[in-house]
Amino acid sequence: MKKPKTYVGGQAVIEGVMMRGPVSIATAVRTPSGEITVKKDAVHSITERYPILKKPFLRGSVALCESLVYGMKSLSYSAQAAGEEDEQLTNTQMALTMAVSVVLAIVFFLAIPTYAAKFIPGVADSAVRLNVVEGVLRLAIFLLYIWGISLTSDIRRVFEYHGAEHKTIWTYESGEELTVENVKRHSRLHPRCGTNFLLIVMVVSIFVFAFLGWPNLIERIVSRVLLMPVVAGISYEMIRLAGRTQNPVIQALFRPGLWLQYLTTREPHADQIEVAIEALNAAKPADEESDESSELK
Repeated sequence: MKKPKTYVGGQAVIEGVMMRGPVSIATAVRTPSGEITVKKDAVHSITERYPILKKPFLRGSVALCESLVYGMKSLSYSAQAAGEEDEQLTNTQMALTMAVSVVLAIVFFLAIPTYAAKFIPGVADSAVRLNVVEGVLRLAIFLLYIWGISLTSDIRRVFEYHGAEHKTIWTYESGEELTVENVKRHSRLHPRCGTNFLLIVMVVSIFVFAFLGWPNLIERIVSRVLLMPVVAGISYEMIRLAGRTQNPVIQALFRPGLWLQYLTTREPHADQIEVAIEALNAAKPADEESDESSELK
C-alpha cells in the first residue's frame, strides 16, 4: 500500500467511529446484532463557496464549527444504529442540542473561571494575574471534566473507539495495509487529536485574554466569547504545525496534549478496530490523489 497523499480526521461515536476525508464522511457502527453498518455522505464545506475561509487563522474557526456539526450528526446516527435511540435527531433537535451545549460550555469554561478568579488570594491587584489565574482555573475545570467522564463505563467504551480511530489513522498515514494486526501495532496517541486542539485552546486563551484588562463580569464574558474565533484560529495553526513537523522542540511543546490522550483514549479490542477500518475505507479518497487534508480530528 503506497503512502496516502491526504490526511483523514475522525471522531469516536457510540459503538463506532466517524472518519472524514477530503470528499466523504463515513460513520461505521457495530449494531446490537454484531454487524457493522456504514453511513457515507459527501463533505460539503463552506470553504468551497468562500475560498477566503481557507486562509490561515480563518480556517480554524470554520474547521471547528464544521467538526461540531458533522460530529453531532454522526453521534445521532450512531445512537440510533447502536439501538440507544429509536430515531435520529431532527435538524431542529440537533440545533437545540448544540445551542444548549454551547451555553453550558460558556457557563463552565468562561463564566465560572472568570468569576472565581477574584477569590484567589494575591491576584486581585493585577489584571494580568487575574487573567492568568482565570485561564489556569479554566484548564483545571477542563481536566477535571475529562477525568470525571472517563470514570463512566459508557464513556470508557467511547474512549476505546477513540483509540481505535487513532491507531487506524496512523496505519493509513504510514502507508500500511489496513488490517487489525497492522493497526494494533500503532500508538493510540495522535498529534492532530481534537483533545490536543482543546488543550491548546485553553493555553492560548490564557495569553490572549491576559491583555484584555479586567472589566466587569458581563464585559469579560462577552469579550471572551467574541475572541474565541481568534483563539481557535491560532490554535488550529499550531496543531497543523504539530502534525506536520518532526522538530524535537515543537514536538516537546505539544507533548502535554499527547499525555492528555492517555485519559481520552483506551486500547481498543479487535472488533472495535474492525469498525474503525470500515469507516476509514469508506471515507478515504478512491484514487488517493487529493492533497486536501482534514487537520482537526
